[in-house]
Amino acid sequence: MSTMIAPARETVRAADRVSAARRHVSPGETLSQTLTMAWRALKKMRRNPEQFFDVTFQPVLLTAMFAYIFGGAIAGDVASYLPLMIPGILAQTVLTSCMATGTQLREDMEKGVFDRFKSFPIARIAPLAGPMVADLLRYTIAATLTFCMGLLLGYRPGGGAPGVFAAIVLAIFTGWSLAWVFTWVGTIARSAQAVQGISMMILFPLTFLSNAFVPVETLPDWLAAFVKINPVSHLVTAARDLANSALVTGEVAWTVLACLIVITIFAPLSVHSYKRHM
Repeated sequence: MSTMIAPARETVRAADRVSAARRHVSPGETLSQTLTMAWRALKKMRRNPEQFFDVTFQPVLLTAMFAYIFGGAIAGDVASYLPLMIPGILAQTVLTSCMATGTQLREDMEKGVFDRFKSFPIARIAPLAGPMVADLLRYTIAATLTFCMGLLLGYRPGGGAPGVFAAIVLAIFTGWSLAWVFTWVGTIARSAQAVQGISMMILFPLTFLSNAFVPVETLPDWLAAFVKINPVSHLVTAARDLANSALVTGEVAWTVLACLIVITIFAPLSVHSYKRHM
């Protein structure tokens, strides 16, 4: 009996040492572990190129389709529609790309990947934040391809390179902040399919019920009222001001404020829900 009790005690002590090590992870170690997890996610993307399909094909297809289908009907011609549409496509593409964050997180949890992390003396937020850091590459690809496709169609942003760069950075930051929402959904949903369905129900109404593709003045009053308070509309307007005129307006401040509020609310919720699985 004593020989059976001894290994059990050693197991408990080992678990206690791991738990204690977790509680004493320094901020520097947390950053290093997060970057390690980000590198793991990047290597996973390299081995699964299909993870880039949504950020490579979607900007090209949507930009071409929307320009030629709606350009004449809304603005009279494609060239006049591009300054209105390209920032809208930018917002939609980056925001829809961040839905994959929660789906991939749920898939890893279902495969038992995070069970292995339980035995590691690492910061509990590192496996969460690492993939989100890696996803910044996906958002950058999507945003860059959107503007490249717009240039091929004849779009000439009045804000020049600085304005376009600022619009891309703002869109990426917004996508990263919204990814915390989908990360939280990934920790509470029962399957990856459920995460994807819930994410689409959240994001698609926000992106399409906005000023991304049509002027607000053309909408019914009840719909225009919602569009004006929609956070995506603030992002689109801010991106237009930056890309088309290189203007830093109040819309930029409202967008950044909304992003910070989302991070403040959903980052702790994601970590708390994630810890229950760790």
